[in-house]
Amino acid sequence: MDLASAGEILTREDLTPVAAFHCQQCVEKCLKAVLEEHSKKVPKEHSTLKLYGLIQGLVTLAVDMDILTDLDDLYIDARYPGDLGLLPDGKPTSADAQQFYECAQDIYEQVKRVLNAKR
Repeated sequence: MDLASAGEILTREDLTPVAAFHCQQCVEKCLKAVLEEHSKKVPKEHSTLKLYGLIQGLVTLAVDMDILTDLDDLYIDARYPGDLGLLPDGKPTSADAQQFYECAQDIYEQVKRVLNAKR
């Protein structure tokens, strides 16, 4: 649902922080799905970087660590008082949101393939 939501609002310049937030949520949930599928404890953790570290050795995913870093920064800023989902240089642009969406979509598809292959 997060990936679909991001896709629906991706072209709205006024909603780029919200689109980026949904991309972060998609990636977070995908990584947690890997942990759950492997009967690992799913932590109350939101950092995609930390979650990615936890799945090492369970599955192999191709991810852009820089994008995970940006998604983590956006999540923290969007969830806690302050500016809504800002990058160090300000609000995500449409190009940023598109990049986050493509990353989330790619991770979703990779995780889907890995989990389907396991079954």
